[in-house]
Amino acid sequence: MASLNPVQIFSAGAEEEKAETARLSSFVGAIAIGDLVKSTLGPKGMDKILTGSGITDTIQVTNDGATILRAIGVDNPAAKVLVDISKVQDDEVGDGTTSVVVLASELLKEAEKLVSMKIHPQTIISGWRKATDEARKALTDVAKDHGNDEKKFREDLMNIARTTLSSKILTQYKDHFAKLAVEAVLRLKGSGNLDAIQIIKKSGGGLEDSFLDEGFLLDKKIGVHQPKKIEKAQILIANTSMDADKIKVFGSRVRVDAVSKVAELELAEKEKMRDKVNKILKHGCNVFINRQLIYNYPEQLFSDAGVMAIEHADFEGVERLALVTGGEIVSTFDSPDTVKLGRCDLIEEVMIGEDKLLKFSGVALGEACTIVLRGATQQILDEADRSIHDALCVLSQTVKETRTVYGGGCSEMVMANAVSALAARTPGKEAVAMESFARALCMIPTIIADNAGYDSADLVAELRAAHTDGKKTSGLDMTNGIVTDVEELGITESYQVKRQVLLSAAEAAEMIIRVDDIVKAAPRQRAPDDRCH
Repeated sequence: MASLNPVQIFSAGAEEEKAETARLSSFVGAIAIGDLVKSTLGPKGMDKILTGSGITDTIQVTNDGATILRAIGVDNPAAKVLVDISKVQDDEVGDGTTSVVVLASELLKEAEKLVSMKIHPQTIISGWRKATDEARKALTDVAKDHGNDEKKFREDLMNIARTTLSSKILTQYKDHFAKLAVEAVLRLKGSGNLDAIQIIKKSGGGLEDSFLDEGFLLDKKIGVHQPKKIEKAQILIANTSMDADKIKVFGSRVRVDAVSKVAELELAEKEKMRDKVNKILKHGCNVFINRQLIYNYPEQLFSDAGVMAIEHADFEGVERLALVTGGEIVSTFDSPDTVKLGRCDLIEEVMIGEDKLLKFSGVALGEACTIVLRGATQQILDEADRSIHDALCVLSQTVKETRTVYGGGCSEMVMANAVSALAARTPGKEAVAMESFARALCMIPTIIADNAGYDSADLVAELRAAHTDGKKTSGLDMTNGIVTDVEELGITESYQVKRQVLLSAAEAAEMIIRVDDIVKAAPRQRAPDDRCH
C-alpha cells in the first residue's frame, strides 16, 4: 500500500517547532537574556555599552537592566517575555529590573534540568506555585515597618536610596545623591507624583556638583527686550501657533497681479496676529509660555506690552509647568474668564555652568523641585539620570508601602530557606521542583558575589549556615567580601520591589515552561505591483 503524504495545514513559509524542540528553544532564548544582564547585578556589577545603528549613532553606557533589554532587538519569543517583565518591573516599581530577569532565567535553568529528568512541566509549575506562596510569606514575615516613626522611617529611606544607588554609576557619591532623592520625595508629602520632580542635565563640573533646587527650572531663554525678572507672575500656558505673521513664500503659491498685493496679504496676516496677541493680553497675564515657536512680530508686541514671552517650551516641560504652577494649557483665547492662569512668586534668570535657565520660585504646587545633574559627558549624565530616577521611583513606592526588607542576598536566603523547609515536608515530585526554586533564589547572592570577584561558593554556603542558625539579618558585605549583619550596615531594600521581583519572575518562568509548540506565521507575500514609496 502506498504511503500517504503528510497533510500540509500551514501556509507555505510558516514554521512550527513542537514539544521538546519548542521547549528547548524557549529555554535557550530566555537563559541567554539572563546571562546577558547578570554581570550587571549588585554593587560590583559591570556596565554595557549600547551603540545605535541609526543616523545619530548614539552611545549609551548603562547597567540598568530595562534600558539594556529595551535597546537590543530580540527575535526569540521567550526572550521577549523576559524583556517585557523587565519593562513592567521598571514601570511598576522602578528598580529590580536586572534581578527579575536573572531570577526568571535561573528558574528556567533549573526547569531545564527537571524536564530532562522526565518531570512533567505541570508538576514543576504546581511545586513552584506553592514555593512562591511560601517565599512571599517568609518575605512578609521578615519585613520591618517604621512608617509611624518619622526619624526611623527617614533613616530607612536614606538606606534604601544608598542601596539602590550602590549598584549604579553614582555609587561613589551615594550619600550625596541619596540625600537629594530623599529630600525630593519627602517634599511630595506622600502624593507620589514624580512629575513634580524635574531632572535637568547640564554637562560640566563633576557628579558631586549636582544639587536640589526648590521650585521649577525651565531650560529656556526670555524673548528679546522683554522683562528679565517678574514678581507675582500670572502665567498663561499655551499650545498655539504664533508664526503666521508673514506669508511663507516658499511654502505657499499666491497668484497676484502686482507685488504690492503680496504686501497687502502680509499686512492682513500681521493684523490677524495682532488680534491674537490682544486676545492673549486680555487674560491679564504678565508671562506667556508657548509650546510652539513665537515669531519676531508677536514677540515685539509682547515686549511692547511688558509681557515675558517664552517659546518652544518642550512638551513634557509644559505639562509639568502646568502641574506645578496650577495653570491649564490653552489653545483658544476667546473666553478669558474660564481660563485658569498659573501663578508663582518670582521668575528670574539663573546661571548653571555656562547656561542661563529660568527659575520659577514660590510655585502653586509647593512640592515642586528640580534636581540639577552635573557631569563630565552626556553618557555619564544620562546614566546618572536613570540611576536617580530608579531611586526616586523606589522611594516614592516606599512612602506608600512603608515596609522594608534587608538586601545583600539576605531576603533571597530567607525565602530560599523557607522554600527548602517546605520541600522537606512535601511528599512526591513537587518537592524536587520546590528544591529547584530554592536553588534559583540562592543564585542571586551567588551572582552578586561572582560579579565582585569573590568566592561565591564559600560565601553563599556561609550565608546559608548563618540563616539556618537563626541569624535572619545576615547578608553579603561586598566591600570586604564577608558575610555580616546587613542590619548594621544599613543595606535596606523596599519590600514592594522584592515582592514584585519574586512574583513577576515566577509568573514569567511558569509561562515559558507551559510552551510546547511555537508556530511562526508565514511572511506576507508582496504583490507584484507593491512599491516602496
